[in-house]
Amino acid sequence: MRLLFDRDLTPHPQYAAFYKWLQQDFQADAVVHFGMHGTVEWLPGAPLGNSGLSWSDVLLGDMPNVYVYAANNPSESILAKRRGYGTIVSHNVPPYARAGLYKQLATLKGLVEEYREKPEANQTLRAPIIQNLAQTGLDRDCPFRSPSADSDAEPELLTAESAQGVSEDEFSEYVSRIYQYLQVVETRLFSEGLHVLGQPPAPDKLGQYLEAYFGDSLSPEAVEVVSNSNGESLDAIKAKLQRIYLQSETSTSGSRGQEEEQKVSEAVQIKGLLHQNTEEMRSILRALNGEYIEPQAGGDLLRDGAGVLPTGRNIHALDPYRMPSQAALERGAAAAQAILKAHRDANNGTYPETVAVNLWGLDAIKTKGESVAIVLYLVGARPLREATGRVARYQLIPLEELGGRPRVDVLCNMSGIFRDSFQNVVELLDDLFKRAGQASEPADRNFIRKHSSAMTQQGLANSWARLFSNPAGDYGSMVNERVGSSQWENGSELGDTWASRNAFSYGRGSERGTARPELLEALLSTTDRVVQEIDSVEYGLTDIQEYYANTGALKKAAENARKDGKSVACSIVETFGKDATPQELSDVLRLEYRSKLLNPKWAQAMADQGSGGAFEISQRMTAMIGWGATTGFAEKWVFDQAAETYALNPEMADKLRKNNPQAFSNLLKRMLEASGRGMWSPDEATLEQLKSMYSDMDAQLEGVNT
Repeated sequence: MRLLFDRDLTPHPQYAAFYKWLQQDFQADAVVHFGMHGTVEWLPGAPLGNSGLSWSDVLLGDMPNVYVYAANNPSESILAKRRGYGTIVSHNVPPYARAGLYKQLATLKGLVEEYREKPEANQTLRAPIIQNLAQTGLDRDCPFRSPSADSDAEPELLTAESAQGVSEDEFSEYVSRIYQYLQVVETRLFSEGLHVLGQPPAPDKLGQYLEAYFGDSLSPEAVEVVSNSNGESLDAIKAKLQRIYLQSETSTSGSRGQEEEQKVSEAVQIKGLLHQNTEEMRSILRALNGEYIEPQAGGDLLRDGAGVLPTGRNIHALDPYRMPSQAALERGAAAAQAILKAHRDANNGTYPETVAVNLWGLDAIKTKGESVAIVLYLVGARPLREATGRVARYQLIPLEELGGRPRVDVLCNMSGIFRDSFQNVVELLDDLFKRAGQASEPADRNFIRKHSSAMTQQGLANSWARLFSNPAGDYGSMVNERVGSSQWENGSELGDTWASRNAFSYGRGSERGTARPELLEALLSTTDRVVQEIDSVEYGLTDIQEYYANTGALKKAAENARKDGKSVACSIVETFGKDATPQELSDVLRLEYRSKLLNPKWAQAMADQGSGGAFEISQRMTAMIGWGATTGFAEKWVFDQAAETYALNPEMADKLRKNNPQAFSNLLKRMLEASGRGMWSPDEATLEQLKSMYSDMDAQLEGVNT
């Protein structure tokens, strides 16, 4: 991968020869790239528009490029257009599903519900509740008592013995908290399986889309009737629902007035749009025939609504000169306010001096700039708009209007796509940081000025530079490459890799990737918290390598730079739902592992997708190593249950082995790597079984076994 993404290296001969063969020998009339995503558009060259010396231009030549891309990723599809000359044909995302509860989680819920029915008569359930809590790893998410903000003590965890000494009222309150958390896990959304190109969803899958989109605002009866309707008119569907409601006094539908009628109408509309998934194949054929592909805004159904449908369209993004939108400004400000409150609650009321915010192109496009709004709130600024609605400047808010809080310094880590797609935003932010750094304000009320002054005294130029990314025309932290190839000794190395790859400053004028490693190091040394936004149900922290390679590695880089040995906190902002309350990194990792990777429902749906599904499972096992390496998150129950679900379950192991032997081999390799690196301590029998299975897979792949 480094050979493809490093701007200083040319593509290797076999890669270049393949594209030249397509052009000159095979003489292809067109090429179809099945995203997301390929590699040719990421090759070295001009970042926004190709020149004749850009490798993507050299290799694609004049071949039409039809690019099949996920509808919810308009940001990376822009790169495929700008640098790969792609005509985009969007495809839908897989149906959504609720995680539910399984195995010991389901057992624990049953025990909790039984206890809550009659606490005074069910005191004997205390021990099994606490035992199941510990076995599932939930005791860390639901400790009996959390330490106070001014204490370094560990959370208080109950044992089966100590639980007997807790008063009935206290234990009942604790059981209620456990029950609430189980509800969060049970209702957590995830993408189920993979999407089949050009195939409309079956009624049960359609119901999953509608249930996830509407939540409690549309009754289960309405979801079922709409999902199973077959060419019936809207009036016929409404009449059928009314008959069902009249027959059932125990209906869970709630209000059935005008509001529900509007929801039913919207559900019928969404069903019709989802049934147009067949346009995906038709649009590929139209594109290959040189015909026009209709444009459509890219985005996520749950977040952006029905306007992102139907798929099979040439997707586009937003107007960058209006970023952030008013709605994004309000949501981002609310998230930033909650981040500051959480930090102060955990740190005796003190504000963070520097917060590192990841600015990713995909997040910014789908949320219309919520991550930028988080930066503005922390700094204490607001957009100044022209009459046309375009942002002319980010204006500093007077200190007296900030309610007594200081301006928080912000280290902006930009993805390559954000850097290339939003140059206007980069310049506006650079101008904002310069004015904030030069403002005549007390240093204890303006951390940007405080840090800029200190860096100037150290002889560092451009001390207000706060926008960092990879070298111009280059992409990626390379941390995931090192983890994928197991070429690392400790997490600190990966933090250093991230820092070396992101030490390039961007802004106005000639500030177009200037190497400023000393300035980055100074900012990292004052960083108290990292912020990462997640915009999609489909891809969370545990699903793709980029999160640990950037968020986790940035956290480790900041901890490397700090001289006090203090752990750097990390806030995760999930913006795909109505509730965007920031959560701590470790809490979200546990929740994601429980609801997806370790969930038999998710595992079976993914395994049923054949080779692609096995690959997806394998990639998530690699990501587990990445999170352990960069953040130290390596809890035994996660690895135990992963081994039980995928390797030690004969039926599942056999399916994965047959569907994709390379992916299954990687899965086993990562478990053994976790053991070898001290992340996981399996029992001796499990370890020997995994070693034997890996040896067998190695022999099979080498052709030793027939």
